[in-house]
Amino acid sequence: MAKIVGSIVVNVERCKGCEICMVSCPTGTIAMAKEVNGKGYNYAFPANPDLCNGCANCAVVCPDGVITVYKAKI
Repeated sequence: MAKIVGSIVVNVERCKGCEICMVSCPTGTIAMAKEVNGKGYNYAFPANPDLCNGCANCAVVCPDGVITVYKAKI
């Protein structure tokens, strides 16, 4: 049976750093960056990308729709 792995891409410039995605991630993939984007917000990024299972919880709860989730079978 194929294993599903996921990866996320965050639109850094549109992220407002609300941390909802980080809280909703069951695997602890997402963290907030120490750096700020052009609007002055700390943004979400995949700190532990190998843990992502592609569940898309982060994309569903993101109020600004800045997260795209990709899934692949390996």
